[in-house]
Amino acid sequence: MLKTIPIEELEKGMFVDSIASQQGNMKITSRGRVTQDQQIIKLKNQGIMALIIDLSKQLPVESPDQESPYESTVKPPAEISFEQEIVIAATLHTKGKAIQKRMFDSVVKGLPLDLAIPEEFTGNLVSSIDRNPNALLCMTKIREKDSYLLEHSLNVAILLANFANHVELNEDEVQELALSGFLHDIGKIKIPDTILHKPGKLTDQEMNIMRDHVYFGVKVLKELGLPESMVRTIGEHHERLDGYGYPEGARGDEISLFGRMIAIVDTYDAITAERCYKPGMPSQKALQIILQDSPDKYDLELVKKFIKCIGVYPVGSLVRLNNEKIAMIVKQHPVHSTKPLVKVFYSVRGNHYLKPIELDLSKSNQIKIEKAVVASEYRLDFNKYFSESIAI
Repeated sequence: MLKTIPIEELEKGMFVDSIASQQGNMKITSRGRVTQDQQIIKLKNQGIMALIIDLSKQLPVESPDQESPYESTVKPPAEISFEQEIVIAATLHTKGKAIQKRMFDSVVKGLPLDLAIPEEFTGNLVSSIDRNPNALLCMTKIREKDSYLLEHSLNVAILLANFANHVELNEDEVQELALSGFLHDIGKIKIPDTILHKPGKLTDQEMNIMRDHVYFGVKVLKELGLPESMVRTIGEHHERLDGYGYPEGARGDEISLFGRMIAIVDTYDAITAERCYKPGMPSQKALQIILQDSPDKYDLELVKKFIKCIGVYPVGSLVRLNNEKIAMIVKQHPVHSTKPLVKVFYSVRGNHYLKPIELDLSKSNQIKIEKAVVASEYRLDFNKYFSESIAI
């Protein structure tokens, strides 16, 4: 639950969701738990007048006579249902693409970017993931053939935030990775459309031009004053451990942890994406390709953790069941990776849509997943059906 308070009421243990009001023209956003008195003093010095706090993430105030600060345990905020969060997630996904478009238009026109907008937006993404990660993960599977540039960075932000949570990074690091993912391909707007959208293999000369998108992106973001750690992460998303990546040809330990993480997620989403000239591959195939390229190109331990994070059958992906029906993965099973909760919505035998019905495969001995599939295999307009029948 969100609540607006004056800066004078801010205390240690409170979780700041966003800034409500401030003095001056400086754009400031802040999200995270207050752990030190110095943080409160710094916010006051920066002209913060009021903040929005998340009461569900607030830590209890310790009594002075407590013997140990570790005796009490803090329960995490309750996860809300997929049905509740998917409505919010769908709205966020649409808003994210609109923000991406405005940013790209600004870069093309040479106009200044307001980093507070994507920073606030990715904060909202992380909040949604905290409430129910499956909703936004599901939205990463909603693809439009002509919207790859807008959807890709948004999806990378979502997947990176989930990955960061899975490997137990702290809240500031989760937020940093989400924002890095959201901004990582901004330099592509400087690449000619004939190369960016070419339906086929690029020539060596065209590939050299394409590779410049990293240089353009880093240049723009440095000029905007993006923190150096984020600029480095974004600059490394095409580096590979064997040194055959770009733009620097960095090798092994020369690539940061966040650079290794974004490389895995960026590749995964690109392989599974629906493009104007090719259908997306099933998630299983994409994971298999990345695993085969490890440890030469990708960090093997991180790849294993990423696979565990999103599952053998990722949320939002489609599967064919052995009863000749198509279903969407709704939730992973904590133990049995091949027996998730699914939503059945299409009959292959009858060649028609069905009223969506949830089915827990861990409780069924007869019905099993036959294989992972993509919508184009069955000529399904899954995006339309999803928005009308599932995301309601």
